[in-house]
Amino acid sequence: MVSIAPVRLRLGVNIDHVATIRNARGGAHPDPVRAAQIVAEVGGDGITAHLREDRRHIRDEDLIRIQAATNLPLNLEMAATDEMLAIALRHRPHAACIVPERREERTTEGGLDAAGQHNRLAPIVAQLSDAGIRVSLFIAPDPRQIEAAMQLGAPVVELHTGEYAHAEGEARAAELARLGDMAALAVHCGIEPHAGHGLTYENVQPIAAIPHLAELNIGHYLIGEAIFVGLETAVRTMRDLMDDARAPASPGRGG
Repeated sequence: MVSIAPVRLRLGVNIDHVATIRNARGGAHPDPVRAAQIVAEVGGDGITAHLREDRRHIRDEDLIRIQAATNLPLNLEMAATDEMLAIALRHRPHAACIVPERREERTTEGGLDAAGQHNRLAPIVAQLSDAGIRVSLFIAPDPRQIEAAMQLGAPVVELHTGEYAHAEGEARAAELARLGDMAALAVHCGIEPHAGHGLTYENVQPIAAIPHLAELNIGHYLIGEAIFVGLETAVRTMRDLMDDARAPASPGRGG
């Protein structure tokens, strides 16, 4: 069996809920741009922001300010709509992650049905790619969805880890195995696999240890922890846990 050498796992930090708190009272505080700058200072690898149809957190002007304030790559989460496509093409983020979106949901629930929405997604993926924007599809860890991503020409998939995060015992172990298998399948298909949703200090390490994964995107938990310990400490702690999970086994430990 060929082993995979551990590589550094990238951490993208979703700053949506800094904007959620700001929007609760209006005004400019707390500023998601400041959060992006802190993430850059403490070793984050990217900024994720979801511009929703209802603008419940990130706003259009935030995208401009975030891109101007930090050199970290911006990953724009977006629904597959003409409005969001036009915005992405105008702002030219480093990456665009296409996610399912329903106005009534609290947060993104489940993965995108890339297989069932091929005809809708194909021109959007093509236009984003032609503009030099790296396209990612937020999907369930399912071989049908990975095959659809390959057919669409998406270079990246982000595997939804919500089922894993909410499961316990044998069910969690099964979800972890499924995520590992689908990350390996993505690589086999020439697709870079990422993962995210519901990841915390307590559950991140088994995910981070999946050798095929290149990036984790984490937001809600880190912003919540930042209330108690500060964003710098929250991001550094997550970064350390991820690095420890990727550390090669020391002599005598086996593996």
